[in-house]
Amino acid sequence: MGTQTTELNGPDLAQGIELSALTEGKPLLAHARGEALVVVRRGDQVFVTGATCSHYSGPLAEGLVVDKTIRCPWHHACFSLETGEAIGAPALSPIPCYSIVRRGTHLSIGEKQEPPHRTLEESSVPKSIVVLGAGAAGAAAVEALRREGYRGPIALVGDEPPGPVDRPNLSKDYLAGTAPEEWIPLRSPDFYKELDVEFVLEPALRVDPGARRVVLKSGRELPFGALLLAPGARPRQLDVPGGDLPHVHVLRTLGDSRAIIAAVSGKRRAVVIGASFIGLEVAAALRHREIEVDVVAPDAIPLARVLGDELGSFVKGLHEEHGVRFRLGRKPAAITARAVKLDDGTELEAEVVIAGVGVAPRVELAEAAGLRVDNGIVVDAEFRTSAPGVFAAGDAARFPDPVSGKPVRIEHWALAERQGQAAARSMLGRGRPFSDAPFFWSQHYDVTVSYVGHAAAWDRIETRGSLAEKNFAAAYVKDDRIVAVVTVGRDLLSLRCESALERSDSAELARIFAEA
Repeated sequence: MGTQTTELNGPDLAQGIELSALTEGKPLLAHARGEALVVVRRGDQVFVTGATCSHYSGPLAEGLVVDKTIRCPWHHACFSLETGEAIGAPALSPIPCYSIVRRGTHLSIGEKQEPPHRTLEESSVPKSIVVLGAGAAGAAAVEALRREGYRGPIALVGDEPPGPVDRPNLSKDYLAGTAPEEWIPLRSPDFYKELDVEFVLEPALRVDPGARRVVLKSGRELPFGALLLAPGARPRQLDVPGGDLPHVHVLRTLGDSRAIIAAVSGKRRAVVIGASFIGLEVAAALRHREIEVDVVAPDAIPLARVLGDELGSFVKGLHEEHGVRFRLGRKPAAITARAVKLDDGTELEAEVVIAGVGVAPRVELAEAAGLRVDNGIVVDAEFRTSAPGVFAAGDAARFPDPVSGKPVRIEHWALAERQGQAAARSMLGRGRPFSDAPFFWSQHYDVTVSYVGHAAAWDRIETRGSLAEKNFAAAYVKDDRIVAVVTVGRDLLSLRCESALERSDSAELARIFAEA
């Protein structure tokens, strides 16, 4: 991950501060012993933690305090103020946490706190757990299981080497060549050994819920007391003549990203098919590598179905400013060794083709096991499937939307991680109805688009600010209720809206946006 550090600003907590220097619920940037810190007052309690997010070094002093948590403004990671634990993805590692020494109203830093050691009643938890899928949900789940105190056997089964990776970066900085590959693996093999988790890099052949076992391709059987299905999704392939040629690529895995990087080396022309978020991020990454890029899509405005016309046109303009050419209202008719032929007869020179035309949930094992499947593996609000002891989370899970109550399947990285964390608690009997607001971010050159909530459709879009100044917010309103908010350059607003969505507080959400 990133290695940025927060500058040592603010008061020195080794010397101490007065209680009156703290505003209720507002993080104060401070430092002590050469480390940047944040100090937070909640009622009579005062908390001190590290000031740098463990995900990509975001500045927590610019984040939001909610109850006894602090949230990163960049990617919405959530940390406990009491323990420093990462309790909300995408951060998985804790931040330092310190005690406070009080002398009247004078406060100074105390000792660094050890992470809490939790225990579970062995008779009330599964004797063994298998997590099938080593993507966002599965990787987050095994760490949550250990953090919650589970000490039984855990097997994490994946079929994509090298194991869990930071998938969002595969289409962003890593593909652009501005992030080193050592940032990409989420954890090392040694980490899982220390966590006492068996990492199995082998495809699963069959799931038998009745016998409570997973059969691997080698024939090995993994028994389970509880099973988490987190198989994720696979990219859709182009269904056109030439769609299977060797210079046609999709992007899902680290291997895919490596293959694209190798393919464009020494080349000058690429065609991206699909103006999805991933397609446009690929276009931006290739432009950074000085590759000429054409984007082909059937849409009149890129991303309009997700963001609306105004924001979609803004994103299109960003790419055009960087030299991307759009061929909108068009579909590929065929691909040859040197060109992409469009349905209007146009031919685009293409030494490399990247398809970003969506993904499909990997539900084959669940279907064969007799689980209920309907555009994903159907789960309840605590991620239980239709089979006892079997749970599902991530891109392949179809769960009740906390806002509308309707079943949805949402393909967001951080959401998949949080679902994995929630499913882990449910497997241990500590679950509760999932209420986290979906969140994702998309990077386009120097602009990050942040999206909280879920708007499959909307009646109207209300806006604040100026896209020209890259300081903008849009609220998506359905049945007179805000169901999603998109921001550009307004990180704190995004966090505040996320918090209101989590609480299903429509009135507060409307007030927050009205005052934006």
